Amino acid sequence: MTDQTAALQEVHQIDAIGLVCPLPILRLKKRTQHLPSGTRVDFLADDPSGRGDLQLLCEVTGHRIEWIREEDAGVIRYRICLA
Repeated sequence: MTDQTAALQEVHQIDAIGLVCPLPILRLKKRTQHLPSGTRVDFLADDPSGRGDLQLLCEVTGHRIEWIREEDAGVIRYRICLA
């Protein structure tokens, strides 16, 4: 397995819990800007407007939301595959 293949299989986690719009999306953009296409990211947020903001970001960037899970205390976990 090459280093790049290993990097693509690893799931990165980005915690934006407690942040409100636009900070969760800005954190996601900043922390993923240098990751290769195909990288999977678990993005955790509890901002009620976060889902719509994330969907808009994915439309613009080409990222794909693979699944969404509601967790405890209002936290939403989004699995994203980067474009």
